[in-house]
Amino acid sequence: MIISDETLMEQVRSGNLRRAAELFDRYNKPIYNFFVRLTLDRDLSNDLTQNVFLRMLKYRKTYQIGKPFKAWIYQMARNIHADHYRKNQARFSDVQYINQVDTQLAGFEDRIVQDEREKLLYVSLFKLSAEQREILILTRFQQMKHEEVATVMDISVANVKVRVHRAMHKLKETYLELEKI
Repeated sequence: MIISDETLMEQVRSGNLRRAAELFDRYNKPIYNFFVRLTLDRDLSNDLTQNVFLRMLKYRKTYQIGKPFKAWIYQMARNIHADHYRKNQARFSDVQYINQVDTQLAGFEDRIVQDEREKLLYVSLFKLSAEQREILILTRFQQMKHEEVATVMDISVANVKVRVHRAMHKLKETYLELEKI
């Protein structure tokens, strides 16, 4: 019998820390992939993923029983990413960050970028605002439902749909511009 994420987290919250291993097994890879798509840095993504699970244990008492665990853990992941970005914002400007994307993608070409179109897609994705990139990663790459994303981002489902629509439109526009070059 499979135990729900919420039940496992309730047990972790109550002090049964061995149950955290099951949550780690279920969410380690998806959260790592979330960070890789946000940062294009495997080492940093590993560090951020570990921080998510350390924070999960540290703040386990803040988990509200009966609430979706997936939304709670992804909200934590978003906060960790935002904290990292804020701490390192002084080191990199947005222009430098965008210029580094192409260089970083070169290192991922063998594994992530299979052809020129996919490379253009990733470059286009990183030319979007952080908010637009994040909502597309959550909905398209992490395959989260609009309701889950609404909970994670603390916005309405209608607002998620609007933001996804706008982000997709901007992604398509940017992709087509790059394709012409």
